[in-house]
Amino acid sequence: VQLQASGGGLVQPGGSLRLSCAASGLTLNDHNIGWFRQAPGKGRDEVSCISSNDSVTYYSGSVKGRFTISRDNAKNTVYLQMNSLKPQDTAVYYCAAPLSRCYSGGYWLDPLGYWGQGTQVTVSS
Repeated sequence: VQLQASGGGLVQPGGSLRLSCAASGLTLNDHNIGWFRQAPGKGRDEVSCISSNDSVTYYSGSVKGRFTISRDNAKNTVYLQMNSLKPQDTAVYYCAAPLSRCYSGGYWLDPLGYWGQGTQVTVSS
């Protein structure tokens, strides 16, 4: 199984980016999928998840209203649309699957789950 995260880059405050997480060896449509991020010198934090049947999406308080998670089953890819970016969004972003659970209170990676390699997002003027 491989998860390939892409779409990061340097963007000015207020700008937008769309991250992609493409999978091979795992059908994302069958699983809960999550995004995490890790800022310099900090631990890895939850960002957003989407449940296997798309009935549930979760967003951390710091990104709610600005980020949107979605999936394209035909491309076996999950996206994270990030708008109104702030300097504090600067981090390496990781996708992970499958999640043991994705619900209104959060999510966590299955012990046998996989991490993508990460994509750097830098928000700076």
